[in-house]
Amino acid sequence: MALAYAPSLESTPVRIRERYDHYIGGRWVRSSSGETFATINPATEEALAQVASGTAEDVDRAVVAAREAYERVWRPMRPADRAKFVYRIARAITERSRELAVLETMDGGKPIKESRDFDVPQAAAHFFYYAGWADKLRYAIPGASDPSPLGVVGSVVPWNFPLLMAAWKIAPALASGNTIVLKPAETTPLTALLLAEICEEAELPPGVVNIVTGDGRTGAALVAHPGIAKVAFTGSTEVGKAIARTLAGTGKRLTLELGGKAANIVFADAPLDQAVEGIVNGIYFNQGHVCCAGSRLLVQEPIHDTVVERLRDRIETLRLGDPLDKNTDIGAINSAAQHAKIRELVQSGIDEGATLVEQSCALPTRGWFHRASFFTGVTQAHRIAREEIFGPVLSIMTFRTADEAIEKANNTPYGLSAGVWTDKGAKSMYVAQRLAAGVVWCSTFNQFDPSSPFGGYRESGFGREGGIEGLRPYLTA
Repeated sequence: MALAYAPSLESTPVRIRERYDHYIGGRWVRSSSGETFATINPATEEALAQVASGTAEDVDRAVVAAREAYERVWRPMRPADRAKFVYRIARAITERSRELAVLETMDGGKPIKESRDFDVPQAAAHFFYYAGWADKLRYAIPGASDPSPLGVVGSVVPWNFPLLMAAWKIAPALASGNTIVLKPAETTPLTALLLAEICEEAELPPGVVNIVTGDGRTGAALVAHPGIAKVAFTGSTEVGKAIARTLAGTGKRLTLELGGKAANIVFADAPLDQAVEGIVNGIYFNQGHVCCAGSRLLVQEPIHDTVVERLRDRIETLRLGDPLDKNTDIGAINSAAQHAKIRELVQSGIDEGATLVEQSCALPTRGWFHRASFFTGVTQAHRIAREEIFGPVLSIMTFRTADEAIEKANNTPYGLSAGVWTDKGAKSMYVAQRLAAGVVWCSTFNQFDPSSPFGGYRESGFGREGGIEGLRPYLTA
């Protein structure tokens, strides 16, 4: 008999304003156009709030405020004092962690247990980590005894991990002595705006952190602004290419963390129970809205049928539903547009002859949801094996030898991450060293730490986030 779950809804109260303005120069400022847009709860399709729609004029005001704060306050400040402010922000995030988690789930659709246990703690950890670096910058670049900050950083972050991506950009920028203008994703701006409130509570000097909300046009204005010294972007490969073209020849620093189509390689000698859990975590975490998701599963031929059977049984145990329910494993797809893209690519897999297996649960009557699913009978020519689906959909292929697995894993324009499952350490190292991926997890998946660099190659971008490697792009020697 299957277990029945009673709803266990998160009860932490969250105050959401009817309207949010830009945060520029330490003040809440209306858009110069007066226009706003609605941010939507993807689980209910209801508007949560109206948010200011940024213009080029708003971006210019934010950059001017950031430059003034950089020259008058932030750069001249003692590094140890800058560290105190970054540390205050970290402490405030931990103190308001449940509020941030609930807001992240309501605005983005991810399960509350993921926001609570991963996004918010990781965001705080990055601020704690880089607070420790603020007075040790002389050790950041080998051979450089006195590295300097760049100036004003312009950052554009995506909708899949809004708070965490903001932390990845803001923490190293502030610790290294820069000021920043952040443009959050149009569909998930609320936690970035709550982070602005936290900066106020931490008494961060006005203009050090500025938040300008809006759509892609706002981000394009920020990237192209002549007052920006460095651009840090996380998002799609297509937009990343456009940003690189815009900045070519300008002398601006640029780091890009873009899309991925990671291979998760399972050898016949792998501990299968552990591997199946790693597969589930690799693709169904955050509904597959993860750039480093293990969306291509390469299984050694002798265990293919066993892995497929175990995976079929495992996805039936996943709970799909209200993201605010602590029992939920699969939450809502972030937007109607993303839901349509997932459905279109799933249909292409069916049309091209692959076999779809999905969990048998009912979908909620409101909101954008997609069942956890996987395809068998996939070849490298299928669109679902080549294109980033960015949803809870896995493509399963087979291999015979380690070299064949390496060749298939590298047969992609991306190069962000990969996973290797085997009980042989030598085999793990042999395969990992030959994979064209910035991060390779061995007998685990989706493990992150603020001190560990993360980033990719090829169409997955360049530069690193996290660790000392994530600090250096914000400094010059």
